[in-house]
Amino acid sequence: MTFRAGEWKIIAGAGFGVVLLCLLSGTAVAGDTLKLRELSPNGADACFGRVYDAAHLKVHPKQKVTRIFFYYGHDPVSRPNEEPTANAVTSYNGFLSTTVRGAKAPEWAGGWCNHESGDGTSGPIRCGMDCDRTLASLKVDDKGRLLLSDLSSDIYLDPDSEEQLGKAEYNRQALGPEDDNFRLDPMPAATCKAEFARIDPIDPALGDPLRVRLKPDQPFCYGRDYDAAHMSSHPNQLTQSIRVFRGPVELASFASGGDAANWPDGADIAVSVTARKNGAKVTQTYSCQGEADQWRCAASAKMSNFSCDIAQKEIFLKRGANGMMMLANPNSSLAIVDLCSKAADGKTKSDDKVYRLEPMPQSACAP
Repeated sequence: MTFRAGEWKIIAGAGFGVVLLCLLSGTAVAGDTLKLRELSPNGADACFGRVYDAAHLKVHPKQKVTRIFFYYGHDPVSRPNEEPTANAVTSYNGFLSTTVRGAKAPEWAGGWCNHESGDGTSGPIRCGMDCDRTLASLKVDDKGRLLLSDLSSDIYLDPDSEEQLGKAEYNRQALGPEDDNFRLDPMPAATCKAEFARIDPIDPALGDPLRVRLKPDQPFCYGRDYDAAHMSSHPNQLTQSIRVFRGPVELASFASGGDAANWPDGADIAVSVTARKNGAKVTQTYSCQGEADQWRCAASAKMSNFSCDIAQKEIFLKRGANGMMMLANPNSSLAIVDLCSKAADGKTKSDDKVYRLEPMPQSACAP
């Protein structure tokens, strides 16, 4: 799961608008990324694109695409996030971006582009996707323009979306009958990067990812103490105060067995909550890993007050604006109640789902 602007969403995969529930049909290693000299004669990232004017769209009423760009090279979509650099996905080498009539932002998909011949050095160029689907077929004409064909109308949809959505909704979301056989002009790589940047614009207020803000060998403390006015307006909130921190114990644990190159994977954090009802304080340790734009942290037996198997109890951390940290507890994963009890099963029913935490001095997180 991942959340944006205080909401939670299901991760849709690395850039796709849907989760494709099947195995990868193939991969292209980083060393093969720019070997298609037709697309990139000098081995540099290559960009092709076209923006259609009103006159063209008037003559082609069944064409939904108003802007289309194809980028051959290194990932133009990913931005600094919480996943360790050592684990960055580099297998895609072809990236398609389209904007349809009335849309404010593009959609995109990525795949692996290679010659279709047995030795991979000649013949037509096909870009494959997950589930053995075709992203597009490519050809460069004598003027250096990219001829892009075999673009499926359901390129951004699940393979069985027509059955799931119904014909009318499927047709609304799919590309149009004239959205194929595009002729794209060569453009500077920066043009494609700017186009892909429109997909998910960076919010400058969020600043650096947590993995950059919070160093593997440095302690931190975030928290919040809720005043009477807040508690009065949130009668179902069980938490009076909360702290999220890494102290000497957590630092020593990572120093002895962690890998700084894969930070924050394997980082231990501690979460202390003080209950509203009786003022009791409980501390629970979680082990985290970077996932998209968040830390996904599973409850750990270390420093735990509970003896049952609590590995499936998870919380999520994400950077917030102005140096804040967001903590989400969607599935009863904070030690507000005994994590082994039936009360901790299922989704959180109280007002203890999303916390906006401020940086605090380390002394505020002392045991």
